[in-house]
Amino acid sequence: SCACFAAYYHYNHGLVTFPTETDPEIDVQLPSMPLLKHDEVPSFLHPSTPFAYLKTAILGQFKKLDKQFCVLMDTFQELEPEIVEYMSKFCLIKTVGPLFKYPEVPNNTIRCDIMKPDDCIEWLDSKPAASVIYISFGTIVYLKQEQVDEIAEALLATGISYLWVMKPPAKESGLPIHTLPEGFLEKVGDNGKIVQWSPQDKVLIHPSVSCFVSHCGWNSTMEALSCGVPIVAFPQWGDQVTDAVYLVDVFKTGVRMGRGEAENKIIPKEEVAKCFVEATVGPKAKDLKRNALKWKAAAEAAMAGGGSSDRNIQAFINEVRRRCTSTDNDAATMNFVNKHSPTEVEIV
Repeated sequence: SCACFAAYYHYNHGLVTFPTETDPEIDVQLPSMPLLKHDEVPSFLHPSTPFAYLKTAILGQFKKLDKQFCVLMDTFQELEPEIVEYMSKFCLIKTVGPLFKYPEVPNNTIRCDIMKPDDCIEWLDSKPAASVIYISFGTIVYLKQEQVDEIAEALLATGISYLWVMKPPAKESGLPIHTLPEGFLEKVGDNGKIVQWSPQDKVLIHPSVSCFVSHCGWNSTMEALSCGVPIVAFPQWGDQVTDAVYLVDVFKTGVRMGRGEAENKIIPKEEVAKCFVEATVGPKAKDLKRNALKWKAAAEAAMAGGGSSDRNIQAFINEVRRRCTSTDNDAATMNFVNKHSPTEVEIV
């Protein structure tokens, strides 16, 4: 998101005070953004993070910003207007998302699906409209076994149908495969389905899906917003904790289930169940869905011909063409970036 980009930019340049080892719980006020609590800034920037090497890797990219003529960003202007406008003062930002909405290029020899699809779409076809919770935490997040147990017990307690993606950990990680409480599958029966992989874009647009229990990675966030699906926000680390703030407090399409690694807490089944109900049939459910559909329409408009993302990608393509053919690159670049000096493009 542009919001997370702004957080890293301000941290890298020392423009705003962030939590430190001596003052780890200070709030962070970034321009054109809501106030972030200490556990709501991208967690790699917090002194307590166990992933300091990732902070180093990410911040290394910001050393290149003075070389680029623009930054292509997987968001859309209408989603983050204030922060996009503000950050464009430092480096020209071109919003071109949601990228997953672009048609795939046909290719008969290369497949990017890393696992065989399960028959989850056929199963969803058999369920009533807006009756299924979709649970997926991406390809990297690994929950503690105790948390898996609490989620399973919450599903039993609510009786809500679910599609749960439980990807086994990579063998080289040495992590154990998650198990389910004894008798869980027998009690659930056909009310739920567990798969190792799912075609998420197809799942999220399915009419049977009511909400998405997510780690709030940006790709998943953009897919949920673009498909008009409310989120139960269960961020773990990195940008996810900041994305969750925006989903819950700014975009108003989410219910918060956790606060990330800084919380260091197993969310009990009672709280999990409360979030599931709130996002599906509770008093807030209609408002969450209404807001989600609003962002879906905005995303579609941005991608449509003449929309903000469509205009930006066309402007970028035209600039690349000019730079390939023009003998006056400096003049062409100046015309495109409004006096930003460049030689490269960054995609985030």
